[in-house]
Amino acid sequence: MKLSSFDARRLRPREQRNWGARLATAFSALLAILGVLLTMAGVAGLLGHAEALGELNNNRPGAAVVLGLGLLSLYLGVWSWRRSRLRLRRARGLNLSPHLMKKHD
Repeated sequence: MKLSSFDARRLRPREQRNWGARLATAFSALLAILGVLLTMAGVAGLLGHAEALGELNNNRPGAAVVLGLGLLSLYLGVWSWRRSRLRLRRARGLNLSPHLMKKHD
């Protein structure tokens, strides 16, 4: 049996500490949670079923603004969470030279 000096671990890059990307992912998740909560508060204010909301129960334009802000922050949170998760996963590729890859004609 022939012993080879080939080591497959050399093809993968070293794991870098992506604390910035992880913090961005956590912030995005918190923004999405805030969006869900604001959206629920806005819908409850528009329906008039939430006594705990106080002024939003009587103020329909204010409840509509809260609903719009909730939907916007939910969209931005989910969008940025997906982008940051993609950025975290994309860095795990192989370090192969382009001429070593298979040629697809």
